[in-house]
Amino acid sequence: MLNKMTQTLDFHSNALILRSERQRALASNIANADTPGYIARDFHFPSVLQEITQNESSLSSQGVAKVAATHQSHLPIPIVRSSAARDAVALGYSTQSQPTVDNNSVDLDRERANFVDNSVRYEATLRFINSQSKTMLSAIQGQ
Repeated sequence: MLNKMTQTLDFHSNALILRSERQRALASNIANADTPGYIARDFHFPSVLQEITQNESSLSSQGVAKVAATHQSHLPIPIVRSSAARDAVALGYSTQSQPTVDNNSVDLDRERANFVDNSVRYEATLRFINSQSKTMLSAIQGQ
């Protein structure tokens, strides 16, 4: 039962981790815009999130922490798989949209647009997690 309550939060927490990893990659691209020979890095967010979600659903039998229970009616505690989300990110190389003399593949306009888009989606995910937590808390408190 606890798994059904937290399933949506698990999905969004993985999405939040992936958004932060993508933000880091985009920030690195912007920071290296003037570095000769630098090749921009990024990953396809939907496919990585889908891969993590499928892997977690297949690991549900292993997804319970070994915690000593003091009473037989205590619920098992699910493992937080944030490291699995980070490990699943395989950065690829971006294709060069405009050839440059120094072989730098960073397109600042594209990187800035991706950075802002990712920031807005990160904030939306945070707000969703916050509202879900408040909803569960009010349900638990009976308000």
